[in-house]
Amino acid sequence: MADGTPCILSVRGLRKSFGDTEVLRGITVDVDVGTVVAVIGASGSGKSTLLRCLNYLEAPTGGEVWVDGVPMGFHLGRDGRREPDSARDLARKRAALGMVFQQFNLWPHMTALQNVIEAPLRVKGLARQEAIALGRDLLAKVNLAEKADEYPARLSGGQQQRVAIARALAMQPKVMLFDEATSALDPELTGEVLDVMRALARDGTTMIVVTHEIGFARDVADRVLFLSEGRVEEDGPPGAVLGSPRSEACRRFLVRVLH
Repeated sequence: MADGTPCILSVRGLRKSFGDTEVLRGITVDVDVGTVVAVIGASGSGKSTLLRCLNYLEAPTGGEVWVDGVPMGFHLGRDGRREPDSARDLARKRAALGMVFQQFNLWPHMTALQNVIEAPLRVKGLARQEAIALGRDLLAKVNLAEKADEYPARLSGGQQQRVAIARALAMQPKVMLFDEATSALDPELTGEVLDVMRALARDGTTMIVVTHEIGFARDVADRVLFLSEGRVEEDGPPGAVLGSPRSEACRRFLVRVLH
């Protein structure tokens, strides 16, 4: 960026097809360090597929994703040609992108603390005491210090999702990806998860948030992307995109969700 803020995530011409259905149609976007980007759009517009392609849970059909200058899914061989990453290399690169899903996906046989420290122990090789200290710090960060020894079945949905956020943070990712993190929660539990996400934003965490919570997008995001039929139809500050959108598709979408 012109102000010197480094770009942490660069997406170029990203495409994804499932059979004959093209879900992403050439998405190009840069995300700067410390930026919160909210991604909105109607069901089927490609929002979740975009996130899954960023961290290669879905391999893109075309285009490129770069995280902090490192390409996802490929590397350059000795002859300068692109070669696909091995599963091991891809897993290592994927650790730079923390992912929080709609469903909590916690291991039911592990306590909250064990869920948080499992990846740092096994993937990063952290010493156990160091991992435990990190896990307790992160559970405190999501306001769950007192639930460290509870199993998921004894936690509310909101508490489970906050454990999932702590688990993603435990790998110390460069970018956090949230895929409709509150959509599976009852309304009274949504607020506690959004409060944690607001705190992360205040701390300068780089976040890409697929959300239907328009109030959150307006209050917390630095930028809002509106996706329609696999393309970025709007990209700008929340006041502009949500207050005076240029595209008819975005205007129709906002009328539906705000009324």
